[in-house]
Amino acid sequence: MKRLTYILPAIAFLGLAWFLFSSLKGPPAAEIPSVLVDRHVPAMSLPALDGRAQGFGPADLAQKGRVTLVNVFASWCVPCREEAPQLAQLARARGVRLIGIVYKDKPQAARAFLDAYGNPFERIGLDADGRAGIEWGISGVPETFVVDGHGVIRGRFGPLSPDNLVIDMLPAIASAAAR
Repeated sequence: MKRLTYILPAIAFLGLAWFLFSSLKGPPAAEIPSVLVDRHVPAMSLPALDGRAQGFGPADLAQKGRVTLVNVFASWCVPCREEAPQLAQLARARGVRLIGIVYKDKPQAARAFLDAYGNPFERIGLDADGRAGIEWGISGVPETFVVDGHGVIRGRFGPLSPDNLVIDMLPAIASAAAR
């Protein structure tokens, strides 16, 4: 009987620990569906990153006949550095334009990041306090949203790699352009 008083709490602790640990696992941010897909972009304007950029609002994202990619990034984000070549490649595509949202970062650090890794963006808005990130429903950085010519979000993607650029992003861009 004395053994049970020692064994039962240990078994209960191990069961609770397993339950808590397994609940920490969830789908990666790139696999979490966005509630904003097939809805208009958030109705908010962002100030410019600095004097060398222009901010933007919802009207800037709805340009008939053009697909807009809205990329959320930060200088402190390692995957943002890794996806820079894919963004540069997308910026050269005809009919596609890139707009950036600097998420919870200092303007000087974001500008240094863009100077080091390239600036593929037509406009760059500053989200210093993270409110735009909440409105856009981001779960982390980097994230890229595909917006059609009517200002409707048609897709959401996590960090871009050469593979998912071709497999996922380009078909989403083509689908958004056809609307």
